[in-house]
Amino acid sequence: MHLPEPLILLNGSPAAAVSPFDRGLAFGDGVFRTLRLEAGEPVWWSDHHAKLVADCRQLGMDCPRRKEWEQDIAWIAARQADAVLKLMVTRGPGPRGYQVPERPYPTRIVLASSLPDLPDPVRECGAQVRICDLRLGHQPRLAGAKHLNRLENVLARMEWDDPTIDEGILLDGMERVVSGVMSNLFIRLDGAWLTPSLGQCGVAGVARARLMPRLGAREADFGLDSLLRADAILLCNSLIRLRWVARLGERTWQRPDDFDVLMEGLCSGA
Repeated sequence: MHLPEPLILLNGSPAAAVSPFDRGLAFGDGVFRTLRLEAGEPVWWSDHHAKLVADCRQLGMDCPRRKEWEQDIAWIAARQADAVLKLMVTRGPGPRGYQVPERPYPTRIVLASSLPDLPDPVRECGAQVRICDLRLGHQPRLAGAKHLNRLENVLARMEWDDPTIDEGILLDGMERVVSGVMSNLFIRLDGAWLTPSLGQCGVAGVARARLMPRLGAREADFGLDSLLRADAILLCNSLIRLRWVARLGERTWQRPDDFDVLMEGLCSGA
């Protein structure tokens, strides 16, 4: 179902507009989360709120109160029970220049859009992926946070327009696998589940955090050779939840035997 019109709240108001002096617009000075709204309930809400708070703290900025987010989400849910929610918080308006205002007033934005058109049934349809040419730069101060400056992802996504390609795989400058353009990933190598270390770059997603204990996965540094040797690759984010990789170039994989169990485990709980 598509939304008849965008549903947007800015600091709790459907009529407000973002200031041209907002630091989120000027510098990408803020963070965001993307999550599903199903039957009027935000999926994995506690996890997403905790990550919002943590990412704001990582940037040294205040996060709006949980009650304010929940009031905004309730307003959206009363008008559209099933949607994609994008929650953004910026450091707010400020004067020209990089210096942080002495008393910043954060901007809180909630945007609702239509749910993604995923293959039906997605569990049976593996993803086709490619390796992106762009290499992610290292910045430990920002690593893990889903900050508003996502230009690397934008440039990487511009590399293909083939509708059969579902995702691009990102490597860093040392040729280590980091993530998908829009997802986190896991590989099963020599019987053990691994997910890339994110201490230098990349986004630590909520789906990744939920899946790690279910797989017994550990973080590791690995390159393209290990990716191609893996006997299974999984992609995850809060919208697709979980998808298995079927093809990368000439390399193909079969659907993991335990995929349904993993999907059910990931989707269970609040």
